[in-house]
Amino acid sequence: LITFHDHALMAMSLISLLVLYALFSTLTTKLTNTNITDAQEMETIWTILPAIILVLIAFPSLRILYLTDEVNNPSFTIKSIGHQWYWTYEYTDYGGLIFNSYMLPPLFLNPGDLRLLEVDNRVVLPIEAPVRMMITSQDVLHSWTIPTLGLKTDAVPGRLNQTVFTATRPGVYYGQCSEICGANHSFMPIVAELIPLKIFEMGPVLTL
Repeated sequence: LITFHDHALMAMSLISLLVLYALFSTLTTKLTNTNITDAQEMETIWTILPAIILVLIAFPSLRILYLTDEVNNPSFTIKSIGHQWYWTYEYTDYGGLIFNSYMLPPLFLNPGDLRLLEVDNRVVLPIEAPVRMMITSQDVLHSWTIPTLGLKTDAVPGRLNQTVFTATRPGVYYGQCSEICGANHSFMPIVAELIPLKIFEMGPVLTL
């Protein structure tokens, strides 16, 4: 990803410098001939050259897109099921631990809690380990989204989507369903509590 970023940024920089030079030359050069002339060769070049540049950018972009979609040897697999309007989490690697995660009503919030974002049971995940999330839905379209982790995967009934991530910092990360899934669409938050791997290996039951 970093190499592709540098590759694309270099192409953009060269194109921007070329256009800037052309604009500067047009504004500073005194026009001595105002007759309209044909320049078919130039038109052919500035039509074919951008197409070639786009192809050179598209091929590595598609390759990285498919590589990032593959999940190779995740350390943990957790299944998330969307309902109207709460989430169910299954820790398939820990004896089938299953629990629901509901939004806390305002009357049950503690000082400092975030309104419409706190839940009764947080999904606890380890840091410094690749985690695979299997995401589906039981009723309508949902979306398991945590913006601060760069995660957004649709929960589709009858389909099992997956995403993988590796967090590097502990903390509490908040998200919400980003699909219009019904009347209480904005009231099914997602709270992920990321803890060190050594503590997580002691058992997720102890951290719930």
